[in-house]
Amino acid sequence: MDIFWFRRDLRINDNTALYNALINGKNIQPIFIFDDNIVEELPYNDARITFIYQQLNSINVELKKHGSSLKIFYGDPYKIFTEILYNNRVNNVYINRDYEPYALERDSSIFELLKDFGGQLKSYKDQVIFEQNEVVKKDGLPYTVFTPFKNKWLEKFRSTKNIIYKNPNLKNLVKSNYTFPSMEDLGFEESSIKVPDFDLKVVAKYDETRNFPSLDSTSKIGPHLRFGTVSIREIVENVKDVNSTYLSELIWREFFMQILWHFPKVVKENFRAKYDGIQWRNKEDEFKKWCEGKTGYPLVDAGMRELNATGFMHNRVRMVTASFLCKHLLIDWRWGEAYFAEKLLDYELASNNGNWQWSAGTGCDAAPYFRVFNPSEQIKKFDNKNQYINKWIPELNEFSYPQPMVEHPMARQRAIETYKEGINSVLV
Repeated sequence: MDIFWFRRDLRINDNTALYNALINGKNIQPIFIFDDNIVEELPYNDARITFIYQQLNSINVELKKHGSSLKIFYGDPYKIFTEILYNNRVNNVYINRDYEPYALERDSSIFELLKDFGGQLKSYKDQVIFEQNEVVKKDGLPYTVFTPFKNKWLEKFRSTKNIIYKNPNLKNLVKSNYTFPSMEDLGFEESSIKVPDFDLKVVAKYDETRNFPSLDSTSKIGPHLRFGTVSIREIVENVKDVNSTYLSELIWREFFMQILWHFPKVVKENFRAKYDGIQWRNKEDEFKKWCEGKTGYPLVDAGMRELNATGFMHNRVRMVTASFLCKHLLIDWRWGEAYFAEKLLDYELASNNGNWQWSAGTGCDAAPYFRVFNPSEQIKKFDNKNQYINKWIPELNEFSYPQPMVEHPMARQRAIETYKEGINSVLV
C-alpha cells in the first residue's frame, strides 16, 4: 500500500504529489491528519478548522465516486504513522513540501520513521512556483531585497514550463469506504465566520483599486492559497498577463517563503539584528485597546473590528494597523503578529512574519524606521468619504467613540528617537 497525505493541498486537480502518487504508486490510500500540535492551540470553533473540514468532505465525496475514501485521523502525526506502519505494509508516503520550521521538523521525523520500516517519504513542490534555492543570486546566496528577487523570479518563470496536472486518473486509489467523522466527533464546532470564495474578476483593475478598502476589490484568495484549495500554478497562469501588480503580490508571497526557509530565525527574532536594542514599551492596556479597535484612530479601529468580526482585513489597512502598533504605541511586532495569526483566515507564517517585520522596520527590505504612517492622512488618501470607517464604526461621531489614545506628532518623534537609541545601543 502507498499513502497520499493531504496537508496544505486540499484539492484533487493539479496536486503535484497526488499526481505523482497516482502515476507511480499502487493502491493509494489518501489520508488527512488533524495535527493536535496545531489544532489544540486554536479555538474549537475556529473558522479555519471549519473550512478545512468542509474541503475534506468535498474531497471525500469525489473519492467515493471512484470507490475510495479519505481516512481522517486526529493526533500527533508521528504516533499516527507509527501505528499505521505497525499494522500495514506501506511502501511510500507521498507529500507536498511545507517550508515552515515545525513542518520541516515533523516531516524529517516521519522520513526517519518510514526508513526504519523500509518505506520512503516522497516529497514534491506544490504550494509555490519556485522554492528553496531555485531563485538565488549568482553566488548562490538568497535575495534579501524584493525587487531583484522579483526580477530573477520573472526571468526564471518565462524560461520554465508551467506544468498543470489537471484531471488526474484516480484508478490507482485503493478501494476503501472509511466513515467520514462529524465535526462533533473530532471535537470541533462549526464557526459562524465563513471563508469567502475568491474572485479573480477584480484582478484586471487591481492596481487601480487595491488601496481603497471600501471598494472590497481584493480577490480574497489568501485562505485558498494557504490551504491549497486552488493551485498556485493555475492562479499564476490566469493572472500573469492580466495585471502585473497582482502578480507581484503573489511573488511577494514566495519572497517571504524563501526568507523563512533561508533564515528560520525570523520566526522569533528580528531579521536585522541592529534593531535588537529597541526598548519596546509593551503596555498591555494599550495593546488591548488596539486589539479591540478602540484606539481613537478610526482607520486603525475599523481595521481591527473588521478582523475580529470576519477574519479578514484589507491589505492597506493591515499596514496602517501594524505601523500604529509598532511605531505609535511601541509595542513589539511579535505581539501583533501573534494576534493576526490567531484571527486571520489567510494566516501564513512566512507572509505574516514578513509583513509585520516590514511594518516594524526590522525585516528584510523593510520600510525605514523613520517612516511612520499618519493614520489621519491615510484616511484622506484611501477612505476620504469614510465609507469603510462608517461600516465598522457606527458610533464614530458619538461621544462613546474614544479620543485618540496618543497624539501622532509626539508618537512619531518618540518612535524615531526610540529606534535610534536602540540601533546605537547595539552598535556600541
